[in-house]
Amino acid sequence: MNKDCTSPFDVLVVGGGPAGMAAAMRAAECGMNVGIVDDNARLGGQIWRAAVSSDSHDKEAAKWQSLFGAASVTTLCGKRVFHQSEPGVLWAEGSDDLIALRYKNLILATGARERFLPFPGWTLPNVMGAGGLQAMVKSGLPIAGKSVVVAGTGPLLLAVAAYLRQQGAAIPIVCEQAPWSALLRFAGSLVKWPAKIAQTFRLKKEMAGTPFVANSWPVAAQGQGAIESVTISRGGSLETIPCDYLACGFHLVANIELPSLLGCEIRGGYVNVDEFQQTSLPGIFCAGEPTGIGGVEVSLVEGEIAGLAGAGAKSQAQRLFKKRAKLRNFAGALDRAFALRSELRSLASPQTLICRCEDVSYARVEEHTSWRSAKLHTRCGMGPCQGRICGPVTEFLFQWSPESVRPPIFPSRLKSLGAATAKAPEPVVVTRSSVKPRPLGMGM
Repeated sequence: MNKDCTSPFDVLVVGGGPAGMAAAMRAAECGMNVGIVDDNARLGGQIWRAAVSSDSHDKEAAKWQSLFGAASVTTLCGKRVFHQSEPGVLWAEGSDDLIALRYKNLILATGARERFLPFPGWTLPNVMGAGGLQAMVKSGLPIAGKSVVVAGTGPLLLAVAAYLRQQGAAIPIVCEQAPWSALLRFAGSLVKWPAKIAQTFRLKKEMAGTPFVANSWPVAAQGQGAIESVTISRGGSLETIPCDYLACGFHLVANIELPSLLGCEIRGGYVNVDEFQQTSLPGIFCAGEPTGIGGVEVSLVEGEIAGLAGAGAKSQAQRLFKKRAKLRNFAGALDRAFALRSELRSLASPQTLICRCEDVSYARVEEHTSWRSAKLHTRCGMGPCQGRICGPVTEFLFQWSPESVRPPIFPSRLKSLGAATAKAPEPVVVTRSSVKPRPLGMGM
């Protein structure tokens, strides 16, 4: 079924995580006709997918769910934006329908995804992203009694390990690639953010008895049919640890495909915005991880600013500038403390796959000098993920960057592509009353 929102939204928000929810709520409070579209079954994003009651994010999620529920927002879940046919019109595909979304002002809150780094065995079943494994467990994957090695970098590792342990998993080790010197400097800087100190002590208490090792990272995964063990580099020495899962997290990668398609200026891998979160295009704003990886607190305040500015309430938005600046300072401290080390660039062997979709090895990719050349000659980045995995990999390994983004930004049905490039038949109007808001994500 094709649907056409013939009356444009005053403010359309793409992305239903914390930034998108905050933006939609604030814009609606200003009296705007607001719509929010997200490809998940419920709002909340990855961070608020389904928290246990004792998780601090659960209380924050409940607070924002209550605020969002009180606002009048048209909520369209299970719809993935894949194309812009003309300025002011985005196309979103659902499981069995297609919607043309018209807007006056647009707020992009497209979030981020995990960065994967290749090493021998990284494509084995049960080797997965740390956040991905956590999301699967929250959605029902049984983990009790399973041995999970958690490796990578950043505070996410401890949060994931603590959650998995609460669900009955055995965590033999947490491997942090950053050196102790960087971690100690970061710990000393936390005096500026007392709340973060409390969170750190809480995680430390929850992980009591589990070794946390710095200067450590996975070198290879072994197994027949699925991972059975992982070899790690630990202080310069190799150690093999039996496990059922390997959860890796090497930072996040901003989802900038839609902003790039629309023509927003990109700097250093992030959407460039002004003090009101407006992009280089008038009337298009961006908030959350696409403007710089900063975590849920930064995403929320940036979303609020974007929502208020998109609704024309700039004086109210300005009152949040100081809070945003303080939170961004913490994000900068995280970046410095957990910067990826150069040794990680040498983990892949010549036979290690770089592009998992098209089975392209490291040896074939390193013959080229640019992302474009590798795509043309090896099909690297041309599979179903459209470079979302191997693109950031080659960026880290070779300092390449994608040269263009073309529609559709997600794999889409042929009939959807056809409709998006032709006049839609017999439109069905979507109004606030015809689409009911859905609750915050408590499961997939």
